[in-house]
Amino acid sequence: MPREDFNDLLWFLAVAEDRSFTKAAAKLGITQSTLSHTIKRLENRLGLRLFTRTTRSVSLTEAGDRLYYALLPSIRDIRGQLEALSDLRDKPSGTVRITLSDHALETVAWPKLEPVLKAYPEIRVELSRDNGLRNIVEDGFDAGVRLGESIEKDMIAVRIGSDWRMLVVASPDYLAEKSVPQHPQDLLGHNCINMRQATAGGLYTWEFEKAGQELRVRVAGQLTFNSSYPMVQAAVKGLGIAFVPEDLVGIQLASGALLTLLDDWTPPFPGYYLYYPSRHQNSPAFRVVVDALRQR
Repeated sequence: MPREDFNDLLWFLAVAEDRSFTKAAAKLGITQSTLSHTIKRLENRLGLRLFTRTTRSVSLTEAGDRLYYALLPSIRDIRGQLEALSDLRDKPSGTVRITLSDHALETVAWPKLEPVLKAYPEIRVELSRDNGLRNIVEDGFDAGVRLGESIEKDMIAVRIGSDWRMLVVASPDYLAEKSVPQHPQDLLGHNCINMRQATAGGLYTWEFEKAGQELRVRVAGQLTFNSSYPMVQAAVKGLGIAFVPEDLVGIQLASGALLTLLDDWTPPFPGYYLYYPSRHQNSPAFRVVVDALRQR
């Protein structure tokens, strides 16, 4: 095929995608008259009209529609191969910004990302600790980490951690002076350690489930934190009952410094997911980070 014939097809695709000679010409860096002449030449060579043009719109004819969908897979494959070659040429570099909770950072993200920083010195990772639900698009983040149940449907979600659960814990000293809760509602009569959600500003409502019954309890107490870690310390000192991730209290439970309560009301649930907009233009650096975090 002569080179000019191939260019004609590429220019045809540009007009078909934008449905506008003006927009297509601007993207191609040519004049509108040159583009119109080229498309007319292609139509004459094929003996078919490819576009229906009015003063306000441009649309594909039946022949134009068939040609467009015949060319599209091949062009996409060529573009993909060219991008892959570019990735081989360019070392992954640049900044990847992620918002996530302190628990997700300490238990899932950081252990996986530390080797990445050593292997790819030109990749910079900014990790913003936030226990609220940030809008990653409005706040300029490349991605965020949340529990799977709280991710919007229009986001791409990549699982990065195993299932886990929350535990209600208290110290033996605290329980020595109080009745042991037998039902989540019994917590209303106890000194509970609260968690304030940074973004919403409200207090976290403790969530329970048993035999398909879901229950939420708004607890009250002397202490409120915006992080789970000091909640564990406060519970060990007998300052109240805490509701914290199970993996934060393994040592304290093994030593007897803390005891679990309402264990049958706290089943496991899907763990952390990395999420990002479906239209995100993934850079090589971003793909390296996603692959490192992905749950194997």
